[in-house]
Amino acid sequence: MNVKFNNALKPIHHLLILLLLLPIASSVNAQWYNPDKVNKKARAVYESAYDLAMQGDYNKSIEKIDEAIKAEPKFIEAYLSRAGIRAELKQYQLSVNDFEQAFSLDSIFSETYLLPYSISLASIGSFEKALYAVNRFLTISSLNKQSISAGEYRKSEYEFAVKYAKEHPDSSYHFSPLNLGPGINTINHEYFPSLTIDGKKMIITRRVNNDEDFYVSEWKNGYWDTAHPVKGKLNTNLNEGAQTISQDGRWLIFTGCNYPEGLGSCDLYISYLKKNGEWTEAENMGAVINSEQWESTPSLSPDKKDLYFTSNRAGGYGGKDIWVSHRGSDGKWSTPENLGAKINTYGDETCPFIHADNITLYFNSDGHMGYGMSDLFLTRKNEEGKWILPVNLGYPINTTDDEGSLIVSSDGKTAYFASDKGSAENKIDIYSFQLRNDISANRTLWINGHVTDAKSKAGLPSNIILAETTQRNKKTTVQTDEDGNFLITLPVGKDYSLEVNRKGYLFYSDHFTIDKNPSDSFFDLQVPLQAIAPGAAIVLKNIFFDSKSATLKNESEEELNLLAGLLKENPSLIIQISGHTDNVGKKEDNQLLSLNRAKAVVSYLTAKDIEPKRLIAKGFGDTRPIAENETEKGKSLNRRTEINVVSN
Repeated sequence: MNVKFNNALKPIHHLLILLLLLPIASSVNAQWYNPDKVNKKARAVYESAYDLAMQGDYNKSIEKIDEAIKAEPKFIEAYLSRAGIRAELKQYQLSVNDFEQAFSLDSIFSETYLLPYSISLASIGSFEKALYAVNRFLTISSLNKQSISAGEYRKSEYEFAVKYAKEHPDSSYHFSPLNLGPGINTINHEYFPSLTIDGKKMIITRRVNNDEDFYVSEWKNGYWDTAHPVKGKLNTNLNEGAQTISQDGRWLIFTGCNYPEGLGSCDLYISYLKKNGEWTEAENMGAVINSEQWESTPSLSPDKKDLYFTSNRAGGYGGKDIWVSHRGSDGKWSTPENLGAKINTYGDETCPFIHADNITLYFNSDGHMGYGMSDLFLTRKNEEGKWILPVNLGYPINTTDDEGSLIVSSDGKTAYFASDKGSAENKIDIYSFQLRNDISANRTLWINGHVTDAKSKAGLPSNIILAETTQRNKKTTVQTDEDGNFLITLPVGKDYSLEVNRKGYLFYSDHFTIDKNPSDSFFDLQVPLQAIAPGAAIVLKNIFFDSKSATLKNESEEELNLLAGLLKENPSLIIQISGHTDNVGKKEDNQLLSLNRAKAVVSYLTAKDIEPKRLIAKGFGDTRPIAENETEKGKSLNRRTEINVVSN
């Protein structure tokens, strides 16, 4: 897979080692150190260390350098060389120690090494010291243009890091990645975690003998159980990876490279979970999604309506950009759209992840300002549905190395990523950690729903509409599966209305007020739809009135329009609209209020061209309670508007 894996699969670059192992030539005469006067035995051992380093045997090379330093305690070149090798081994603190020992022995002789010293400092998060070091480096008069350019580039990164730390002070935050354990991680490489919304199933990409396949693990008794290859025909002798699993766990979209039927070097494929727990054979997502170029790292929105992915196709802003395709009501995907210049740059933007809240997008970029190579960022949709300027996730999540992909669970704070964790062996494992509050997504609950025929109890494929009560234009429409099952996500701290409809049935409505700190993460919703027939009745749960008034609130319009549509689809349908109240106040007042509220609904419908003779308004006051009036919840249930089918 031609994607980033947290720098763990990249070959070690020898540039720094070569630089540090070459003889040092300084034009400054104030130095005391003279390389020509180094003990000859120490010099010979040092040269053998050079040969070992060039062969990639860094540990043996360090042993030889240790031997050379023992023979010549003030062997500055040896300290500088060991500092460089330790940086390659990601032993950054030890590297810093060696650099500082060399500087303490002769700062003039060693000053041209202030730049790699600054990189090691930045790698342990000492950005102010790194900035000071690179500024000193840039004062050296003998620097060539390439060195000045490299120094200026690093300086801009350190300035960014210092500024970021000042603007995001959070002494309480601790970055402590937790290895997911032997159920997930093995002696092989594991990466690209993907998670269902309930957090109980994780699918990963595992590389075994250079072959990438999908493995699945389940969360049981506080641990991830032993991951095993997914069942079915999904895994092949080709490479499958960089996957996204739908929030309900029923779709898997992934990257397949060099498949015989592929349209480009890497394409996006889709597989479906069957009732027997096996995955179907992968299907190429076709020429609308895939191009002759490279498509990878997909991420599916929680409503399965938006597919974000990376591509280097024509029409972008740089090498690789993030694109999105929308799935229509006919199930077809639209021509992908570029996310635009706020997100995409002249560089590479990869590994998008859309959170369950459907407004927070995490991604990787080397084009936006950051700490070094590629960093992780987030952007969010504003009230108008536009993406805001990306925000760097900051150190220590981002470092001077390449960062890879990141996913975040439904709680908005628990993140998962693959990393070598500074391992010189480049062994990739999957870890979890907690995000800072300012870079968290919205905690998101979900509804597991099942639509059935009220009489037969058989599942009914139906249409589901979810909307924020105060922003009815923000709708989410989903289709149940063939058995009537559906999953809908609900970011906390908002009010929602939900409608379920199917031709030939009365619609179902409900509303939910989700606290910012709810005790539960999900709830089951059974939706029995009633066939349109005399005696069928439903409560209109998204009809709202001003307190002690018959004036309809604006939030009621969506449901009233739905009712008007039902009546127009069924021109012979006659209904009774019944108003009900709780038992607070005088009975005669409640009777009048309930009748006037029913009449208000009739008036709205007649204004929508529904014949008055098809509408009967009745008020029952507090005479027909459906719950106890001793609690606020019970009273709320009793304050309702119902419709009853008189004839059809």
